[in-house]
Amino acid sequence: MKAMILAAGLGTRLRPLTDSVPKPLLPVGGTPLIVWNLLLLRRHGFRDVVINLHYLGSMIEEALGDGSQFGLRITYSKETTILGTGGGIKQAEPYFNGEPVLVLNGDTLVELDLKELMAFHVAEKAVATLVLREDSDAARWGLVEMEEAEHRIVRITGRGLDDSGPTVPRMFAGIHILDLCLLRDVPRETALSIIDPYVAAIQRGERIAGYDMQGYWSDVGTIERYTQADQDVRAGLIRLEDRQLASAR
Repeated sequence: MKAMILAAGLGTRLRPLTDSVPKPLLPVGGTPLIVWNLLLLRRHGFRDVVINLHYLGSMIEEALGDGSQFGLRITYSKETTILGTGGGIKQAEPYFNGEPVLVLNGDTLVELDLKELMAFHVAEKAVATLVLREDSDAARWGLVEMEEAEHRIVRITGRGLDDSGPTVPRMFAGIHILDLCLLRDVPRETALSIIDPYVAAIQRGERIAGYDMQGYWSDVGTIERYTQADQDVRAGLIRLEDRQLASAR
């Protein structure tokens, strides 16, 4: 399985920090945010990673190169206009050779057993598996409703199935595995959210699974959360295991 890191965003909520540096290169605990994600992927056996680029993308490409310094092979999918999570994955589709793909948000700092996640996805026989979290503020992030016993997502932001049984509220952690069949009807070079194909699949009766995560997670999307994430790293709440590779960035 290959992986994709979504890194094309403008990072507007992190201005002025992102006026001259793309968000994925902002240091967290002294290491660029995107490097945390690259080393997480490498630690769990990934070797091929696609990164989509738009805003200050050349700086990301220059910093990471072909990925060899991290023990990876990096391919870049360059967007002349931002295509969103769905459109960005669709543009990169040819790189995945028809196989399922693991997608990470470039602004997420997370500790997660990706091998366990992949095994869960296979066991669930799902067309997509979304990593979910319990959060008292889930509705603000975009409510995901899941039948807990069956690990089946029935609604995302209120869209999906109307006749489901009891559900539990969750938030989407921005990490997911999807089978490329879900992109079949997604037009190329069109901006859209990946949530739209997921909702359409739910409405068709296809299985979208939810994987509850327990470890560290932070959306490094605002100045406040960026500052908190940096403090969390320095407090040891999340650790970068491969310091030698990180220092080679």
